[in-house]
Amino acid sequence: MTTALVNGRVLTDRGFEDGLAVLIEGPRIVAVAAADDARARAAQVHDLDGRMLAPGFIDCQVNGGGGVLFNDAPSVDTLRRIATAHRQFGTTGMLPTLISDDADVMRAAIRAVAAAIEQGVPGILGIHLEGPFLSQQRKGIHDAAKFRAPNAADIDLVASLGAGKTLLTLAPEAVSPQTLRELAGHGVILAAGHTAATYAQTRAALEAGLRGFTHLYNAMTPLGNREPGVVGAALEDAASWCGVIVDGHHVHPAALRIALAAKPRGKVFLVTDAMPPVGAERPEFQLNGETITCRDGLCSNAGGVLAGSALDMASAVRNAVSMLHIPLVEALRMASAYPAAFLGLDRSHGRIAAGYAADLVAFDADVNVHATWIAGRAD
Repeated sequence: MTTALVNGRVLTDRGFEDGLAVLIEGPRIVAVAAADDARARAAQVHDLDGRMLAPGFIDCQVNGGGGVLFNDAPSVDTLRRIATAHRQFGTTGMLPTLISDDADVMRAAIRAVAAAIEQGVPGILGIHLEGPFLSQQRKGIHDAAKFRAPNAADIDLVASLGAGKTLLTLAPEAVSPQTLRELAGHGVILAAGHTAATYAQTRAALEAGLRGFTHLYNAMTPLGNREPGVVGAALEDAASWCGVIVDGHHVHPAALRIALAAKPRGKVFLVTDAMPPVGAERPEFQLNGETITCRDGLCSNAGGVLAGSALDMASAVRNAVSMLHIPLVEALRMASAYPAAFLGLDRSHGRIAAGYAADLVAFDADVNVHATWIAGRAD
């Protein structure tokens, strides 16, 4: 049965358009046609009631949600709960993120993601391993006792998912260019983060296969006049992508606007770095034996160290418009098309076009989410 989504403002490559029907069969969009097209008239009709329809949001950094943290219980049930919590905010694809941990926990997390993908848990696109090959100097909330240099067994483990995408955040100064090339050769997407690397070390990593930067500006060497640092290398490099947390706490909006001005269009995308309080009522959770409290969207320990965020993707889109002074269309692409490109999924996700995944979000003028579809299935 074909489903026709009609009476909405559809975000196409040309911007928002009226008078269109998005035709879905199974997990795919089969056509974007005129609303009076014969195929739309013959289909099962879903009336969008004038709301906007965009590609579903893709979040590359999701530590938790729905009251649970991936590290605490790396299982299919945990992944299902996290994905369900974020779906209500328009996220239809995510990389559940494991914060630096021991090899056995990493192994369990990778197995859980592989099982979730095999079982068709909606929204799971792969895994993000944030560490443990990071810098003690820029550890943030990570447990530095978990940090280590990667060995041959680690390389095999990181590359073992088999299905979906694997993103690895690492400190370039902690991993040799040869190891970076080996990881990239296995299809692992490499990003720099929690790093004290110099500009030269970062440039060498980019040449060895580094593809992006995790939460730009946070937990990395800043741009200086004599030492451009990781931030300088990120802003200068035209080919790499930068994830940004637009919550008003992690980075000053002016710094983010500078990044947008420096990078080519499409190379900056939104992430949440979300923690368990997203989609849950309890504002506190435990991390590495510490109590983390979230107030007014800011998550921190007793010493004031940031510990992820309470941000959801719909709020990130709203913030991008209000804080970064960009059009809604661009903010939506930063939440869908651009992360899809970063993950190498731009031929299947992030657009409303024939042949693309029927991962969609319907929302009102205030970006309040009213409905989502993942692989053609409505929530």
